[in-house]
Amino acid sequence: MMMMEERKEAAAWFHELRDQIVAAFEGLEDRSAGEGPAGRFEVTPTSRPNNGGGGIMSVMRGGRVFEKVGVNWSEVHGELAPQAQAAMTARGVPGVAEDPRFWASGISLVAHMQNPHAPAVHMNTRMFWTPSAWWFGGGTDLNPCLEYDADTRFFHQVLKDACDPYDAGYYPRFKEWADEYFFIPHRGARGVGGIFYDDLNTGDWRADFDFTRAVGEAFLPAFLPLAEARSKQDWTADDREAQLVHRGLYAEYNLVYDRGTKFGLATGHDPNAVLMSLPPLAKWI
Repeated sequence: MMMMEERKEAAAWFHELRDQIVAAFEGLEDRSAGEGPAGRFEVTPTSRPNNGGGGIMSVMRGGRVFEKVGVNWSEVHGELAPQAQAAMTARGVPGVAEDPRFWASGISLVAHMQNPHAPAVHMNTRMFWTPSAWWFGGGTDLNPCLEYDADTRFFHQVLKDACDPYDAGYYPRFKEWADEYFFIPHRGARGVGGIFYDDLNTGDWRADFDFTRAVGEAFLPAFLPLAEARSKQDWTADDREAQLVHRGLYAEYNLVYDRGTKFGLATGHDPNAVLMSLPPLAKWI
């Protein structure tokens, strides 16, 4: 089950999605009337030890709209570290305990905004392969520090519209999964939710890949209108304080619970790329 062509196609599409999002975010910076020059992404190649693949880390700091946003793409391979091997075996991934080889590709995005009224957001989609199995995973969730019910409804409706043509049960199932996954036991929900799925293998690679593409392609229509509209609002020092405190909650989740953070660090990926999700400034009270 080498799936060389499928893996090549998936990695190329994740790269293409990365390019589309980077261009869209820089376009939003250009349209913004905020102070200072329009933000631009700094692009850095990343690599893993022993020629285990790598990727592209793209980070924008100090833009008109985005205080910090990372859009990373990767294609990596090698052998799972014992910790990752044990975790996947515990999840029921077949064959991993006997053969630790893997390949993975995907895109990972986290945006922290200048304006406290504009919501932070996370998105990722990925394909994972082992000699015995393959699957897709990903999703997106909205993380406003100042919540607007209309924004939450809009974001979720775009995601539902993306899911429904593939399976009417996907959106409610993956929404519930997001609510459970993006949850901090000692704090509560880290945002207003979205969708999350993992280990998606219906037996039809093409159908599962097409669905994953639909999720990735829904991201900009779901998020960009909210970011553009809310970034035009006036904000106060109290709003900024609420934003920084909420970012502390986001950082706690990514450092303690996030599966992607744990996997990236355990498999030797560039720690700066793995931890690009952390906000530039945060507070705890």
